[in-house]
Amino acid sequence: MYPLRRNRRLRTNESIRSLVRETIINPNDFIVPLFVVDGKGVKEEIASMPNYYRLSLDMLQKEAKELWKLGLKSVLLFVKVDDKLKDNSGKEALNPDGLMQRAIKTVKNAVPEMIVMTDVAMDPYSSFGHDGIVSEGKILNDDTNAVLAEMSLSHAKAGADVVAPSDMMDGRIFEIRTLLEDEGFCNTAIMSYSAKYASAFYGPFRDALDSAPVDKKDIPKDKKTYQMDYANREEAIRETLMDIDEGADIVMVKPGLCYLDIVREIKDTVNVPVAVYQVSGEYAMIKAAAEKGWLDHDAVMLEQITAIKRAGASLIASYFAKDVVKLIN
Repeated sequence: MYPLRRNRRLRTNESIRSLVRETIINPNDFIVPLFVVDGKGVKEEIASMPNYYRLSLDMLQKEAKELWKLGLKSVLLFVKVDDKLKDNSGKEALNPDGLMQRAIKTVKNAVPEMIVMTDVAMDPYSSFGHDGIVSEGKILNDDTNAVLAEMSLSHAKAGADVVAPSDMMDGRIFEIRTLLEDEGFCNTAIMSYSAKYASAFYGPFRDALDSAPVDKKDIPKDKKTYQMDYANREEAIRETLMDIDEGADIVMVKPGLCYLDIVREIKDTVNVPVAVYQVSGEYAMIKAAAEKGWLDHDAVMLEQITAIKRAGASLIASYFAKDVVKLIN
């Protein structure tokens, strides 16, 4: 067909390229992760995540209002819990006056229309830094599920719109969905971390929340008995389909960039929204390389976000959300 068909005709200038562009980024694509701490007037930069902060509740209120003005309509809350409140049972996670519960109310009071999503996992509350109850060197699945369900209910009572279990225990979506329904919270959605891999990209996040597994004898040194082996593809499909059967409304793949093949396969398989978490390590790598002058920060940031959406993401949890929206606006 050459020269009748010349593909470069539609690349001649930015106007024509933007006219035929297949993947468009907009503020509705994003979930904004936020780290919350106790105190007042706290806006503490995370050393391994430049330009990202731990926020006290008063600063969280301001941040929520700013995000809403930018067109960002959803936040995902994480809390940094004081060591003295941590144990092996997740007791503090169920405290109706706990930091997470107060954070939910703070955002809802500041911006009632904001969609508040909450991290449902034991590691911020665990004295061992694990996502489940530890016993005799093992992570207990079913006992943990009971805590996760009660945690989800507590978040729903505080006003959460979406609970987001990130633990990877078997059957926890069914336990959460059943309890929420029994207690009358039928409209509280579940965003399940369905394909969460045992990745090396989580380091800065664990710094942010002080939630890494502790280095002690007879305590699992990593999370590989519950998070997925990153060599596996078919397992991700099985996990995701099971979560949907158990009641998940949104499914998630985590991390992002190294797992875009998984994102596309899940997107082609399921009929629910697919979220992707562009994780802390992905964020930190761009920041570090840009600081060295080795790459163009904004160009790489946009390219990665576009790649994630192009792969099939309906929603993207990203620490770059504000930066991207300011740039595209």
